[in-house]
Amino acid sequence: MNLLTISGSPHVHNDQSVKKIMFGVIISLIPAMLVSFYFFGLPSIILTLTAVISCALFEFLIQKYLLHTEPSVTDGSAMLTGLLLAFNVPSNLPIWMMIVGSLVAIGIGKMSFGGLGKNPFNPALVGRVFLLISFPVDMTSWPLPQNFTTSLTDVVTGPTPLGIVKEGLKKGDAMADLMTQVPDYVNLLLGNMGGSIGEVSALAIIIGGLYMLVKKIISWHIPVAFIGSVLVFAAILNLVNPALYVNPLFHLVTGGLMLGAIYMATDMVTSPMSALSMIIYGVGCGILTVLIRVFGAYPEGVSFAILIMNALTPILNKYIKPKRFGEVVAA
Repeated sequence: MNLLTISGSPHVHNDQSVKKIMFGVIISLIPAMLVSFYFFGLPSIILTLTAVISCALFEFLIQKYLLHTEPSVTDGSAMLTGLLLAFNVPSNLPIWMMIVGSLVAIGIGKMSFGGLGKNPFNPALVGRVFLLISFPVDMTSWPLPQNFTTSLTDVVTGPTPLGIVKEGLKKGDAMADLMTQVPDYVNLLLGNMGGSIGEVSALAIIIGGLYMLVKKIISWHIPVAFIGSVLVFAAILNLVNPALYVNPLFHLVTGGLMLGAIYMATDMVTSPMSALSMIIYGVGCGILTVLIRVFGAYPEGVSFAILIMNALTPILNKYIKPKRFGEVVAA
């Protein structure tokens, strides 16, 4: 007698695994990492290694001694969290703050919900926002690009392009004058500007994003919706009053927009499942980013926008579901 074995979904399988996906993302981050090491030198290398090692160590210790489960640190997810957290902070952040941020990212942002696949918010962004709120001065002291040989004591700080425009407009400076104080678009694209370790080079991040698209680690829906909505919304504001609202291309190549749209917002655990819900999610991220950048007190809004949309992901998944396999649509 043959028995029919019934098991839970999913029933479609491929050769992907958590480990392959995580290390695929890490490989895609290599161009941005090399650019950051070139512009910010030794401090960025030390801080990145600190974040990766501490995130992996905290995950191992929490799983082994608090949760009493088999450690899964070898799957690469903790290392990826550490890498993304390091990419979201300035290279002159004190080492002990980086360790605290890693503990918050892993301990609160990830393991407190049960580990990988159960966390509602992107762990790296949880750690980053915690550091920003707890240590605002250190988190907004931006090192200026120098060279690979920059030592720990030779770091020179200055405002980011977004900060220059934000503060200048508050003082009543003309937009045309402010744009002469920031790097040109070629340097902005390459990453020759002040900012967090891994966010500065839009070009390097785009290269990494294309790699992930080719490898089918991510889909196009969220990055295109995120970047497109920023472009459209910022263009409308610029058309309404170009003296008050900056060129939309400026938004795309400054701050953490590319890093957020391609790497943070596309996190498989904290983003929606269906194509339509991904687009809505991406548009929400983009609109919130521009609203915070333009009308908020803080010049950057990517992290807050993504975390807000992370909170709305369960609602999107509940009400916008993909068609079931074999489902017949009524005429």
